[in-house]
Amino acid sequence: MEGRRLAGSIGGHTTHSLYSSDEIAARARDGALRRFEKQVDPEGLLEPQERGRRAQHARAAWMRKLAIQSANARRTR
Repeated sequence: MEGRRLAGSIGGHTTHSLYSSDEIAARARDGALRRFEKQVDPEGLLEPQERGRRAQHARAAWMRKLAIQSANARRTR
């Protein structure tokens, strides 16, 4: 287990030595938004604005589900 943790730490430090935190976060946000766009429009038939609107709502729903799960986990501790 220790070896995996150290390897992950090395990877994280390497990534942050090559890119700014803003670049890393932007790529993560873009990837997440694409995931939600595919979820709401798998065939790509919607207009880009409508796809984006629906994707934002899907993201908001996902975040609220995570908040509920987090609250439940804290409550059971």
